[in-house]
Amino acid sequence: MKFPEYETKRLTLRKLTEDDAEGIFQLFSDSLVITYYDMEALSDISQAKQIIHLMQERFESNTGIRWGIRIAETDELVGTCGFNSWNKDMKSAVIGYDLRSHFWGRGIITEAIHQIVKQAFGGGLPCGELNRIQADTVPGNIGSELVLKKVGFKEEGLRRQCGYWKNQFHDLKCFGLLRSEYKEI
Repeated sequence: MKFPEYETKRLTLRKLTEDDAEGIFQLFSDSLVITYYDMEALSDISQAKQIIHLMQERFESNTGIRWGIRIAETDELVGTCGFNSWNKDMKSAVIGYDLRSHFWGRGIITEAIHQIVKQAFGGGLPCGELNRIQADTVPGNIGSELVLKKVGFKEEGLRRQCGYWKNQFHDLKCFGLLRSEYKEI
């Protein structure tokens, strides 16, 4: 199974490799980026390599996929996006994404998410054509909610205390997007 790669007007979405360890370290050692994440800030490059291996294993086991988001002009790794999990039988997936904080507010994540959602609903992924994509945000993560709404996701409700990390319970807002609702930019 070949890892799919995509290009947008400003971005390249490609497979992550160990060569990306420094970029992944910069991303996940930023306390702003991981504010709402179920992880602590990275403190060692070996942790970044473990994350890359986890993402590679997810693809190899055909349970999900994660792309490195790169600025096309410079090839700089600025974030990741993908489907943390998918269910081929149910034709559904859970999306996730992150971006280095000094790139926030430029529409980069929205552009990347549009591309992978388009591929998912068009059958361009190893899991086949999807009908539903779900996303979860922690209340207060306004930036993430705005991205989802720009792409067309609808807020579906609050799942109370369904997450536990950093020694506390977290509510999660559930967002969903159906293939029949999606409109490409």
